[in-house]
Amino acid sequence: MHEFAVARRRMVREQIAAAGITDPRVLKAMQEVPRHLFVPKLLRHRAQQPSALPIGYGQTISKPFTVGLMTSLLELRGHEKVLEVGTGSGYQGAILAHLAQEVVSVERIAPLADRARDTLQKLGLHNITVLAHDGTAGYADHAPFDAIMVTACAPHLPPHLVSQLKEGGYLLIPVTTGEDQILYRYLRQGQEVIVEQSVSCRFVPLLSGVKIEDPALANQGMSEQEPLSETAGPDDKVPSEGEHLA
Repeated sequence: MHEFAVARRRMVREQIAAAGITDPRVLKAMQEVPRHLFVPKLLRHRAQQPSALPIGYGQTISKPFTVGLMTSLLELRGHEKVLEVGTGSGYQGAILAHLAQEVVSVERIAPLADRARDTLQKLGLHNITVLAHDGTAGYADHAPFDAIMVTACAPHLPPHLVSQLKEGGYLLIPVTTGEDQILYRYLRQGQEVIVEQSVSCRFVPLLSGVKIEDPALANQGMSEQEPLSETAGPDDKVPSEGEHLA
């Protein structure tokens, strides 16, 4: 709809570009992907707001800045095969599908995977595969990957993910450091990974297993009366340029 397209242009201009994200391909993708289709119908009027929104099963869609920042850190050029761990609503995967040749996205909550897959197919994004799968193990059947993005916080760097990353590839993952969470961008060099960039963040925990959730929980966390914190991305405070780098 026209009003959503106008709102997306304003979102990209005021929340993404104004915050220092300048990659033209990222900005274009975020302007084109209809974010409102990835949130519940009752919340579509809020889809472009600078906040996380609930999507059911106690999960959220990250705020636009989070998606823009994480996407830009992968520095995709169009030829890559990308693994996304934590499909959620499917919105981040849709952005990646606009920027990479192939995307494999895994989600441990099966109904969320089904819903995201349906939305992505309706949008004609056929270069992304969504699977109900334990993301802590990565996805060896499609490895190696040029880039890996994890949208949940791990207690340490998962070795399975490192082993599935190509030489010279980026792994973007939040890791618990003491009482803090840090979003790290790792670069693989041989059998080692080195930290290239980092920023403070706040994510839901990275959990193992696959859950076939009770449909009665589909609206869990959906009350608009509850305050919505950013539980799937960096803090609401937009980091300054200096805070983006380790």
